Amino acid sequence: MKKVLMILAPVDFRDEECMEPKKVFEEKGFQVTIASDLNPGDEAKGMLGGRIIADINIKDIKTDQYDAIVFVGGSGSAVYFSNKVALKIAKDAYEKGMIIGAICIAPSILANAGVLKGKRATSYPSERQNLAKKGAIYIEEPVVVDGNVVTANGPKSATSFGKEIAKLIEKKQE
Repeated sequence: MKKVLMILAPVDFRDEECMEPKKVFEEKGFQVTIASDLNPGDEAKGMLGGRIIADINIKDIKTDQYDAIVFVGGSGSAVYFSNKVALKIAKDAYEKGMIIGAICIAPSILANAGVLKGKRATSYPSERQNLAKKGAIYIEEPVVVDGNVVTANGPKSATSFGKEIAKLIEKKQE
């Protein structure tokens, strides 16, 4: 069974950027694990009032147990911009050739981890300069796929973001 790890902020993740891709993954039969900087069983709170239970704390993540790692956006995800654990997860996953995704402001996590250097990527407009400064080739599109890296610009792109990641996971199966 294919496994997707979704990493979200304990507070103020963007509801649709978590729920819509999660729905896409589950409809494909993928197992979804929710990670946050919370204890397993604790509840993360979305910007729009959504709530989701964390399955694992980010410090306990072993990247090789998953087929894809997805960073959920929302204003709260800024807590991971300089979080050593989150940056290491992004870097490890990328170096292992895993599928890695980030939406909204979360692509800055990938940029800060050095993952977007020389890669085409998009994000919420507020992060454009950081991505460019860290070597990304900024593309003004809803969803951008470059190799195993998928980035998206915000809530309106959440479903297509999920579908692009799912496509890459299925392609790897072949």
